[in-house]
Amino acid sequence: MAGIENLNKFNVNSTFLYIVASCVIAFVLAQSLFFLIISCRRAKTIGMDMHIVWKTIGSTALFTLAPAFSILLGVVTLSAFLGLPLPWIRLSVIGAITYELPAATSTAKALGISLSETIKDPKVYSAIAWVMTLGILPSILLTPILIKKIQKGVIKIQTKDSAWGDIFMTSLFMGMISAFSGMVFSHVRDGVRGLLPISVLFVSATIMGICGLLVKKAHIKWLENYAMPFSMLISMAFAALAAPLFGV
Repeated sequence: MAGIENLNKFNVNSTFLYIVASCVIAFVLAQSLFFLIISCRRAKTIGMDMHIVWKTIGSTALFTLAPAFSILLGVVTLSAFLGLPLPWIRLSVIGAITYELPAATSTAKALGISLSETIKDPKVYSAIAWVMTLGILPSILLTPILIKKIQKGVIKIQTKDSAWGDIFMTSLFMGMISAFSGMVFSHVRDGVRGLLPISVLFVSATIMGICGLLVKKAHIKWLENYAMPFSMLISMAFAALAAPLFGV
């Protein structure tokens, strides 16, 4: 009976989770404001032109809107089954939809459930939260320790042979893409339903390719910062419209 009562009381959008999320976000904003004030004071001390400083701050804030919009789409996507507080923390502070969604999906699949609706079991929710959080910790802890050695190794390769250096960097990028592509092609044997993720990927890649051509050939530089949000929005709209045709 107690377990059933706990299930009934559990809510992915509970006030407590909102308070925790708000505290985390408030701390991050306070930290950002602190360094902004310190930086402005330092600029005045060394005699920098404050007009240029504020112009730089304004342009930087403007260019953050594009990636922020992509993050917002990720929060909306994850909030459908994890509620708003957890995705809000994960994607607003550190994290990316390319990691968070596969982590949540893999955990749910291992527990034998589907993420087609809001999570109501606190054990499932906590398991997903732990995987999403602990899985990203190595990149946070190991980066400051290993980044200098990795950079020296990459520079060494590029110095010896620039062609091989480019191939090495491209290989690293393609390896990362291949890891995420596994989720797209994992259901290819499911018939027509399995073709939907591939179709969405194709549409998204096509939009990115078109944006790339417009930036390089038509010199529409502003589009460079909005290519990803555009590709995400259009591919998501395509997925929603095409889902019935694929039997999803």
